[in-house]
Amino acid sequence: MEPIFVTGHRNPDTDSIVAAMAYATLQNALGNRQYIPVRLGGVNDETQLALSRFGFEAPLKITNVRTQVRDLDFDRPPVLSASLTIQAAWNVFINDTSLSALPVVDENDKLSGMVTRGDIAAYDMDALNNRHIDKVPIFNVLAALEGNLVNSPNRQIDTLSGPIVITLPKSEENPYGLVKNCIAFIGNQPDAFKQALKVKASCIVLCQAEYSKELRDLNPEIPVIYTPLEAYRAVRMLHLSLSISNILSGSKVITFSPDDYIDDVRNKVLENRYHSYPIVDKSGNVLGSLSRYHLLNPRRKKLVLVDHNELSQSVAGLEQAEIVAVIDHHRLADVQTLNPVYVRNEPVGCTNTIIGTMFQENGLVPQKNLAGLMATAIVSDTVSFKSPTCTQKDIDMANRLARIGDVSLDDIANAIFNASASNDRTAEELLFTDYKDFHIAGYNIGIGQVTTADSKLVLKRKNELIELMQKIVEEKSMDMLLLMITDVLKEGTALLYVGEKDIIKQAFNVEPDSNEVFLENVVSRKKQIVPALSLMWG
Repeated sequence: MEPIFVTGHRNPDTDSIVAAMAYATLQNALGNRQYIPVRLGGVNDETQLALSRFGFEAPLKITNVRTQVRDLDFDRPPVLSASLTIQAAWNVFINDTSLSALPVVDENDKLSGMVTRGDIAAYDMDALNNRHIDKVPIFNVLAALEGNLVNSPNRQIDTLSGPIVITLPKSEENPYGLVKNCIAFIGNQPDAFKQALKVKASCIVLCQAEYSKELRDLNPEIPVIYTPLEAYRAVRMLHLSLSISNILSGSKVITFSPDDYIDDVRNKVLENRYHSYPIVDKSGNVLGSLSRYHLLNPRRKKLVLVDHNELSQSVAGLEQAEIVAVIDHHRLADVQTLNPVYVRNEPVGCTNTIIGTMFQENGLVPQKNLAGLMATAIVSDTVSFKSPTCTQKDIDMANRLARIGDVSLDDIANAIFNASASNDRTAEELLFTDYKDFHIAGYNIGIGQVTTADSKLVLKRKNELIELMQKIVEEKSMDMLLLMITDVLKEGTALLYVGEKDIIKQAFNVEPDSNEVFLENVVSRKKQIVPALSLMWG
């Protein structure tokens, strides 16, 4: 069953991570067991505190959802041993006409190369002119000729080598064309048999001929093999008794791993003309093979987006994935889908409020620890119900979840908002832990937010933060960078900014001073900061 990943936005906050976990739990409870919560970034102090308090591990982190080789319905052909005969390999091709190439492995099951129908056909044609074998195991010879050893030579041999001769009239000097150490294919020709012994052939093959008493009385010291095949067919089958390793190309085989991205694979395949490319894991074990047609319609990874629906805030490679649902409480943005999908977007203060409602609608109650975690997410995202995005529905849902989880909302608020501004956090963590990029009327701006019960702790590091913000603006050629230091007790935000002073002045009707301004009753990025900038820029 294909997994469906549930993910929040980049630089995830508590609501984003908990929403992914809660939605996946809901779907799994409904019998859809393939839903897996994931995250796109690190876990901030506030979120980690909440996860630890309720006994949860952070979801798996992913960096992109680009289509990989593992997402393809690639072939899983038989894997042949390099010691197998060419005839056996050909029989595999005959039994499955869809196969164009087969992986070949050594005694350690590591890839040795690929053998194709063309390789065997080319070798078979070449054998017509090059009638010679070298060190072919005697058991392979007997199997290929469908024959058996009819005498007991004085010296046991394990392999056969030498030129191949069919005893047809050649010349008066050498009527049968036999030479020393040859492998003589003889019919009902006693004279040819004697001649083979005389020139010291290495082996005699009796083709549809009886090993008569006359021949036995000659007491040959070399192997004598009987085959029911006629001479020319027997010779051809003898050539095919060689091991596959004899016809493998010495050139390096192009391989792919399950983790390779299809974009890279496609470029590599276009540069070459091979029929098939083996897929091997990190240990060198063969998993299968892919051909060009596998790249035409690859299977896409499936995603549910929670707490966002904007391309710039979502996972890298989203355009290659299949979105199956969107659960959000933000404005509709620019995410596009290939097919109609389930969308639930409500004007509430927290995504977990929506998912809590979905639990109710399906007659389900979250487990105690999950309910407490979801209540924490609502308190966090609504800034303890002081955000203008907060609705009565958020308050009611948070209280209901708190009762199920047996937790105090006030205790939760004190714990998480003090964690957000702890002194041991770096300036980068303060700026980027809860950060989003926005593109408004041609302007590129970034807005980070720290929610705390004591903004003075963060403002002590103002110079350090402004210096970092100036550096980021220059490196990324941004128009403006803002950091909201939202104080729950003051019910307002100390706004640090790098960019045009007049923009801040006009957008918020304040007089900025030294890259800082305090905005009373402003606690929401999406409901207050972004709309003010959008309105000013038209």
